[in-house]
Amino acid sequence: MAVNTGGVRREARTMMTRRSVRGDAQVPWLLRAVSCLDLTTLAGDDTPGTIARLCAKAKEPIRKDILKALGFEDLKIQVGAVCVYPDRVSDCKHFIGDSAIPIAAVATGFPAGQIKHEHKLEEIRQAVADGASEIDIVIPRKLALAGEWDQLLRELQDFRKACGHAHMKTILATGELGELTRIYKASMVCMEAGADFIKTSTGKEKENANLEVSLVMCRAIRDHYQRSGIRVGFKPAGGIRTAKQALQYLVLIKETLGDEWLDPSLLRLGASTLLTDIERQLFHSAFGCYPSACEMPMP
Repeated sequence: MAVNTGGVRREARTMMTRRSVRGDAQVPWLLRAVSCLDLTTLAGDDTPGTIARLCAKAKEPIRKDILKALGFEDLKIQVGAVCVYPDRVSDCKHFIGDSAIPIAAVATGFPAGQIKHEHKLEEIRQAVADGASEIDIVIPRKLALAGEWDQLLRELQDFRKACGHAHMKTILATGELGELTRIYKASMVCMEAGADFIKTSTGKEKENANLEVSLVMCRAIRDHYQRSGIRVGFKPAGGIRTAKQALQYLVLIKETLGDEWLDPSLLRLGASTLLTDIERQLFHSAFGCYPSACEMPMP
């Protein structure tokens, strides 16, 4: 299939400029975005203390006084998952405790994927053994760029087998794949290999998630569902920093895939700073003003 690049760009611009959620209707949509958030830290200086703060925020992402003022004090809201490097999974397991919040680990030589195939498989297995219930793998971009789709399928099937009971989220690194047609094909191969989610980016590329590539990937998910009857989730990641952007992605999902996908089981937003802006916007809706920086700290 060849993607109509001009058509995709026009549709993405329309979503950015003409379709939005306004006024009081934003509050439930933003709370839904929080529940679909993969709260992430992928820094070289992550420590057990960093992970402790991350997990505490994951379990209570919105301050109780804000929820009470908005009339949602009885809502048990948590994020969709916490996402960390494999070496920090055991820390997450400890600090998450009895919470049902999934632990996601990036793997397979994240972010570049430039390690041997057997080492990628071992990294996946170890992360699962340490307690990860979701594995965010990076696809071998060289195979997609060379059009070696059969080999890409085989390697992804190996990753799927290594994940065992854990969900596999496949990161395309769309900023490095270039053409939208290639992004569509890579999405289809990932789903054929058994991916539970397809994800736009590592967050480390020069270009990360945007509405154009997200629209192409969501249409691939729709095409795959129509052919197979299997629902695959979507995770835009990288560069999503504002509540306004989060709402744009929710609108895209609703219009392209339907309400069934507006659920943490089929939608995740990968971000490290997005929650801060969403909580600021909810604070404004609750109290009529924006908080100072010291009132809205993040881990």
